[in-house]
Amino acid sequence: MQKSVRFNEGHALFLSVVARKEGTKRGYLSKKTTENSRWHEKFFALYQNVFFYFENEQSVRPAGIYLLEGCTCESVPVPKVSTAGKETLDKQHYFLIVFGHDGQKPLELRTEEENECDEWVEAIQQASYSDIIIEREVLMQKYIHLVQIVETEKVAANQLRTQLEDQDTEIERLKGEVLIVALNKTNERMWPYHVNQEDEDPDIKKIKKVQSFMRGWLCRRKWKLIVQDYICSPHAESMRKRNQIVFNMVEAETEYVHQLSILVNCFLRPLRMAASSKKPPISHDDVSSVFLNSETIMFLHEIFHQGLKARIANWPTLVLADLFDILLPMLNIYQEFVRNHQYSLQVLANCKQNRDFDKLLKQYEANAACEGRMLETFLTYPMFQIPRYIITLHELLAHTPHEHVERKSLEFAKSKLEELSRVMHDEVSDTENIRKNLAIERMIVEGCDILLDTSQTFVRQGSLIQLPSVERGKLSKVRLGSLSLKKEGERQCFLFTKHFLICTRSSGGKLHLLKVSGVLSLIECTLIEETETSDDDSKSSGGQVFGQLDFKLIIEPSDSPSFTVVLLAPSRQEKAAWTSDISQCIDNIRCNGLMTSVFEENSKVTVPHMIKSDMRLHKDDVDICFSKTLNSCKVPQIRYASVERLLERLTDLRFLSIDFLNTFLHTYRIFTTAAVVMDKLADIYKKPFTSIPVRSLELFFATNQNNRSGDHINDKSPRLCRKFSGPLSISSRTSSPVRTRKLSLHSPISARVGGLDLTNINSIPSSFSQSAVSSPSSAQTPTFHTPSPQTPTTTSPPPTSSSPPPGGNNTPQDQAPLPPCLPLSYPEQSPSPTTEGQELPRVDAFCGKMRRSILFNNSERTCDKEFIIRRAATNRVLNVLRHWVSKHSQDFEMNSELKMGVICLLEEILRDPDLLPQERKATANILRYTQTCSPNTTAYNDILDDSVLLTLWQQSECFESLSAMELAEQITLLDHIVFRSIPYEEFLGQGWMKVDKSERTPYIMKTSQHFNDVSFNLVASQIMTHTDVGSRANSIEKWVAVADICRCLNNYNGVLEITSALNRSAIYRLKKTWAKVCKQTKALMDKLQKTVSSEGRFKNLRETLKNCNPPSVPYLGMYLTDLAFIEEGTPNFTEEGLVNFSKMRMISHIIREIRQFQQTPYRIEHQPKVTQYLLDKTLIMDEDTLYDLSLKIEPRLPA
Repeated sequence: MQKSVRFNEGHALFLSVVARKEGTKRGYLSKKTTENSRWHEKFFALYQNVFFYFENEQSVRPAGIYLLEGCTCESVPVPKVSTAGKETLDKQHYFLIVFGHDGQKPLELRTEEENECDEWVEAIQQASYSDIIIEREVLMQKYIHLVQIVETEKVAANQLRTQLEDQDTEIERLKGEVLIVALNKTNERMWPYHVNQEDEDPDIKKIKKVQSFMRGWLCRRKWKLIVQDYICSPHAESMRKRNQIVFNMVEAETEYVHQLSILVNCFLRPLRMAASSKKPPISHDDVSSVFLNSETIMFLHEIFHQGLKARIANWPTLVLADLFDILLPMLNIYQEFVRNHQYSLQVLANCKQNRDFDKLLKQYEANAACEGRMLETFLTYPMFQIPRYIITLHELLAHTPHEHVERKSLEFAKSKLEELSRVMHDEVSDTENIRKNLAIERMIVEGCDILLDTSQTFVRQGSLIQLPSVERGKLSKVRLGSLSLKKEGERQCFLFTKHFLICTRSSGGKLHLLKVSGVLSLIECTLIEETETSDDDSKSSGGQVFGQLDFKLIIEPSDSPSFTVVLLAPSRQEKAAWTSDISQCIDNIRCNGLMTSVFEENSKVTVPHMIKSDMRLHKDDVDICFSKTLNSCKVPQIRYASVERLLERLTDLRFLSIDFLNTFLHTYRIFTTAAVVMDKLADIYKKPFTSIPVRSLELFFATNQNNRSGDHINDKSPRLCRKFSGPLSISSRTSSPVRTRKLSLHSPISARVGGLDLTNINSIPSSFSQSAVSSPSSAQTPTFHTPSPQTPTTTSPPPTSSSPPPGGNNTPQDQAPLPPCLPLSYPEQSPSPTTEGQELPRVDAFCGKMRRSILFNNSERTCDKEFIIRRAATNRVLNVLRHWVSKHSQDFEMNSELKMGVICLLEEILRDPDLLPQERKATANILRYTQTCSPNTTAYNDILDDSVLLTLWQQSECFESLSAMELAEQITLLDHIVFRSIPYEEFLGQGWMKVDKSERTPYIMKTSQHFNDVSFNLVASQIMTHTDVGSRANSIEKWVAVADICRCLNNYNGVLEITSALNRSAIYRLKKTWAKVCKQTKALMDKLQKTVSSEGRFKNLRETLKNCNPPSVPYLGMYLTDLAFIEEGTPNFTEEGLVNFSKMRMISHIIREIRQFQQTPYRIEHQPKVTQYLLDKTLIMDEDTLYDLSLKIEPRLPA
């Protein structure tokens, strides 16, 4: 074996001379010897891929040669040596050449200049031809691949050629056999006429062969053209896309089955085993609640996936419809999963509070198969599978011809999946309210059974102060002087459509119902919006001390004595919102009783039947589409509808859902204008009978036409006109002292078109004078007053009616009681005297008993019902306007035309001579509020502007002189001022993401600017002003303390401001500073960051806000993200031009939550010097300045 290599020394010397003269790179380098690890300076010359080194520049012969082809060269750090030689080594720059040959040691070199070192490294790297070698390897791999393809094609061609030859041989053999059989048959048939002939002419045979060849060639050419045309046709392109959709569907199904298998194998089954251990971190019930039927879903999709793979094996014949026919009946299992998905996430969040379970879950999530995904992510995958199938089938049908064999089956599968998706969506919407109720019920320590009623709809919640009450409803001045309203009287209140809950919150966030007035049934409540007393002391204590922010609920239970609850709202706007919602809920309950009592009397048509028989309320039409979810009035919620149908629902006198009213008033500007809404309300007031569908009116008046006997009513019926001759006479049906709960539920009223002379007190029957008049939303105590001298008398009744004698008793045929929800209160009259010990008359509250006490004369029933509808129409208009004006006053301040339109309508209502006293008072209250109210943002903007002006003071406080408590309180005050100033209309239409966002959403932009420029930059700038490490560490600790106090004040926007500032690159990179920060501060900051983390759509922050008492300042970006998700995910209008009211409902839900935090102010005293420091922009540095200062304070470490 050859052990040496011949070497041409002359050639090497020639190359060395060329390299020394014309080399690519030449110069002195220090070379490390391999024997004693010493460095020797040599002269190196590089020529092409040969590296020579000489003893010096004048040397003729090279001392060594290196071939650089295939080597690598790179800079290396300075080797570690003793401290004595450290200064010398720091000036040297080292690089290393690693050869690609086996057994050859690397070459270590060094130079004194960094630039020279980089030039040598670059030159040697180019001389190594590494790029060419890599390219050569790539080309070689391609060449080998092509050679393999050619060889494979050759083998396949040979096989095909052999098969063709075999088939040609077989064909020839079969042709011969067929020819022989045919000849034999011909010979047998022609045998009698057989004539010996000579063999066929050879030329004829040749001609036939040529003809046969030409026919075959033409046939093949024709088929080739047909195939080529089809390949280029749209049908073939559509089929290719269809096949690609199917292939993508199989890939997606494979991925989905894999995700389900990870969910089951990596989480479900291990947690089941853990639940069976001696110390289980989780119970079996919680495991079932978290994972639901995910294992069954996995088994189903494994079967479906196997079927898809089997169909792919039969490609290009792809038949999928029968697979969906098998899958569809079993997809109902998704309903259970989707229905309880939110609950499963809540159970999982509660289980994570257990440290053992949280630690175990993190171990499972660290599995490589999970790829860093959390358990919540895997639990969310099944939520999107049904919509994914719908999208796939939609794309598949788009590329499936109408005459395709699978067309009808795929359309059927798509329709069934869409129906299932709608059902699941409706169930999710239906269970949202149930989940909200259950979430509140779980927070109540004692539990609350009424929240388990599915008909209970959540309306609003907030913090109110309960004032102590003593006998006769007067407030004790001594008690008030010693009462800490904030600590002792603060209550967490929840309003539902049927009940009102009053709770106290413990330090742990749990709720406790009050023992006496914890659960109030609204059917037993009377709302007194303006408390009025005759005692001057009470007036001063109630009106002046509380600024008319208190309102009263009088509760009269049927089985216990009545009592009063006095609540104090934090602001006028908050009081208006509470009283509006409470009165609306009470009115809905009472109005149902009214319509039931009046419409059902002597008629076979009941109100539920009237609503049920009206198909316009249930059946989809071209201009409306319903969901299967029922609202608080047990009517299907609207999914899509035209603007006309939405206005019709708003003014339908038979019912008014408070959730529909809130949604409509929050979002109406998206699909209509305020002028259109006002025109509709004016029409309903002037023409009330247009608000009830024709079919219901026909059923309503059907009985009257059969009972009119000989009486004939003028063709100009009162129902065609707003005005009628005069107010109706008031009388009593019976003088029996039945104790009343609400006079508005039973007050008798004569049906005759006549008047009651209020100037003569004797015209009022004695039994009626004992009754109390009240309203569900009355602002008066239930008493009658004597008429003032200015009270006008009404016209006398017509001759066909007879007035009751003064003080006489009337028969039931001559009287009819007032329907249940008509508010009657006469402040002009003084209370009638009653005998000592005599009880006020009382009527049973249940509509059934009350309905049986109502009697109409046959000749008078039409007028009574028309009167009821007029009163109901007036109440509806006033209810909507009260809700609109009290809760959306910004609409009127920004639109003067709208404000004038409301004032004109209210003044027109006040001029109605037939207006009931309570209606007159409600109209006057709304008119007064409309004329005097001002937007709440104005006062707060003035405060903010004043704070900005304070920055012009001559002397400014420094950071060290301010305490953490002062900073946190003033940051909270400023944050809430800016947050509260945002009008709700800026949350519509994603204006904050448009080009003209500063004009469309100025207050949202102001909030964002406050977040970034004031607190965000202020924190970083203040920390960077310190030059020593200790001062910077102390500043960080103080700011973290400020953030923690903000958390205690429920200012989570301030927490995020400070934590975000501390995580900026200019602050976060200061490792020496952070090393000085104590461990407790770091742990506290980690806790705060976890609270306001954006992980899981701010799930920790949402949970914290749910359990905190207002006032609070949430992070606005969280809600803007939710609104952007809703806006981008669903359009405002359908393809048919209908309003997407389901989207409006979701937007309204978010806006209501935002306004809940906006309406509760902080009781923090404004400190000008602190706000001056916080708003002083002279202390703020920009991003580049901060980072340059950070590099100056702590320079980067050398590489």
